Amino acid sequence: MRWVIHGEEEAWGNRWLSVRRLDVEQPDGERFDYHAVRLKDIAAAVVTRDECVLLMWRHRFLTDTWAWEIPMGIIEAGESPEAAAARELEEETGWRADGLSELIRSEPAAGIMDSRHFVYRATSATRIGEPTELNESDRIEWIPLADVPGMIARHEIVSGITLVGLQQLLLSERG
Repeated sequence: MRWVIHGEEEAWGNRWLSVRRLDVEQPDGERFDYHAVRLKDIAAAVVTRDECVLLMWRHRFLTDTWAWEIPMGIIEAGESPEAAAARELEEETGWRADGLSELIRSEPAAGIMDSRHFVYRATSATRIGEPTELNESDRIEWIPLADVPGMIARHEIVSGITLVGLQQLLLSERG
């Protein structure tokens, strides 16, 4: 059931994403234009210590919502996902992981977008100073892991990559 791409061109783009028009053929032979987004891959970090997780309280202007998120950002050209997760953690929170391991990888909207999300975990971190990214969050706090399910239920955590990372963490803690 593989679709075939016969051609592709950019409709609009910038340094982060590209809206593409694809000439696709379905397995039944029907051929048509399909629109998709090619977005750079994202890396994130779930950092825990003393039964708490490091979260950032931030506003997302597109949806005009406030919620808790894990540190995350675009993987730059030539950068590994793990290095990007470590960099974003430091820039956005002022904490340096004492080592990262892969927690989970997801493709949040594979039917329309090609971005992969890599989530890493650290079980300890060292405070190295104030965040250097000054436009990322209002607060950075260590939140008890036991509070996370209730926060999700109350829609205090809504970011897809944050949900995937924290839920995977909670699942792995059970087993």
